[in-house]
Amino acid sequence: MLALIWVGLLTCALVALFLGRWSLAFVSLATLVLSAMVPFLAKRFSLKLPIPFLLATTLFIFASIFLGEAFDFYERVWWWDLALHGSAAVGFGLLGFLFVFMLFEGDKFAAPPSALAFITFCVAMTIGGLWEVFEFSMDQMFGLNMQKSGLNDTMGDLIINAFGGLIASVTGYLYARDFSTGILGQALTQFIEKNKAFYRKSRDRIRK
Repeated sequence: MLALIWVGLLTCALVALFLGRWSLAFVSLATLVLSAMVPFLAKRFSLKLPIPFLLATTLFIFASIFLGEAFDFYERVWWWDLALHGSAAVGFGLLGFLFVFMLFEGDKFAAPPSALAFITFCVAMTIGGLWEVFEFSMDQMFGLNMQKSGLNDTMGDLIINAFGGLIASVTGYLYARDFSTGILGQALTQFIEKNKAFYRKSRDRIRK
């Protein structure tokens, strides 16, 4: 599926270049490069990404940049921007939790579940803020319309981002406390199992 999406993006970029549709070509290539960077960076840092994770990140980039900008889904589907910001906040928050959890290896004396949950929320909000900077930069440099209504759009995105970060924060708290087995908890466990070298003590606790 990932290869199919990448081939489709490359084909779209080439056709757009041939037809002189520079904006579509740029968006297609940008989507392709950003989605391909995920496995590249993971390999660079010796991380093994579960297939669902790779698929989710690729679909998110595809939905936000390619469908959102090239096919104007942000205007055609009223909830498109809100759904993407909420899901991104959850995803980035969980990534932040995994990173901090790796540093402390689940040591509740060094970092209690409440501290991990707080850091998870902060990571989600930080990434959300940086994304708003990215949207502003793209609008200014390439004449896109990612911010739509300006301040109202930005504040709405940050509010949704806070809700998504809260979901990730609660998930991280429950996972650090008793390894919650919900859908998101299972995703965390799958990532930890794939990267056993970074989570030795946590891996043993999960098996118990």
